[in-house]
Amino acid sequence: MGSIMTEKMKLLVALLTLQFCFAGFHIVSRLALNIGVSQVVYPVYRNIIALLLLSPLAYLLEKNQRPPLTIPLLVQFFLLALIGITANQGFYLLGLYYASPTFASAMQNSVPAITFVLASVLGLEEVNITRKDGLAKIIGTIACVGGATIITLYKGLPLLQDQTHQIQGDNFEVDQSSTKNQNWTLGCLYLLGHCLSWAGWMVFQAPVVKKYPAKLTLTSFTCFFGLIQFLIIAAFVETDLEHWKIQSMEELFTILYAGIVASGIVISLQTWCIQKGGPVFVAVFQPMQTILVAVMAALILGDQLYSGGIIGAILIVFGLYLVLWGKTNQKKVNEPSLTRPLLNAEEETKEADATSKDIP
Repeated sequence: MGSIMTEKMKLLVALLTLQFCFAGFHIVSRLALNIGVSQVVYPVYRNIIALLLLSPLAYLLEKNQRPPLTIPLLVQFFLLALIGITANQGFYLLGLYYASPTFASAMQNSVPAITFVLASVLGLEEVNITRKDGLAKIIGTIACVGGATIITLYKGLPLLQDQTHQIQGDNFEVDQSSTKNQNWTLGCLYLLGHCLSWAGWMVFQAPVVKKYPAKLTLTSFTCFFGLIQFLIIAAFVETDLEHWKIQSMEELFTILYAGIVASGIVISLQTWCIQKGGPVFVAVFQPMQTILVAVMAALILGDQLYSGGIIGAILIVFGLYLVLWGKTNQKKVNEPSLTRPLLNAEEETKEADATSKDIP
């Protein structure tokens, strides 16, 4: 019993660490943009570091798991990189530039619902509105979409606004708010593109993983092709060599954090958590990231919170939990073995430990 509790504590600590790493990435990325790091150079360096970290592990740990490479597989890897690396990271940085880390994290809570919609359209997800789980997934999806729409179109009133800011002239307030609202909407639209890309990557990755089950190798190829794609974009967009030079310790720190923590450590830690607790249990902790980001952004960046963002974030989190509840109950009906509590028996612990030897 004691060992089981220890395993549960390890999983909880790992999940909280994972959310801290994600939250830190939002803050670090915003700091990188604030100090002038190029929106193209940043992901190039990030993916170089990730590739250097992941490819040796993939080579050593998956020697006997790699199927032979074929041209169709390489084309699919390239397309996965286009969606999951280039579009995903590109839209994220553009959205973060115009919006804030807090609402970037809030928008990401809509990814499970968007994934559900894409999977349903492609016939990969069962939707039965006559059952409670099907209805919950549909209502949850509507709530997530509604929350994302509110964040995008309605900024709302500033919260905890400084009193000295409130007494400024009306003309100043009107002029500034119109510009900020325009940038805010543009940023949220870019973040929506980021969420769509992320969801699309998860949906289209599923059939590829069945053909090529060596996940670390698959991730390494995805990073490689994503790096090539960003370099092609950089050849046209970022021709000033000065932008490629790391000119301060702050820039070096943000790049290393993005590559080592946000790509290397997060991928390994998330893989371990999903194996130990299952994807649904891991996804439940996603809103914790939004809370952490809001606190960190207020303390470190001095970000302002707005009522529209809070309302939208609450709707998204509510929708997320409805979708996850629906998914969990559907699995109880269709595949009971997938939803029984993990780490609740000695046999399961031994089995998980044996399997986890293949994961860094």
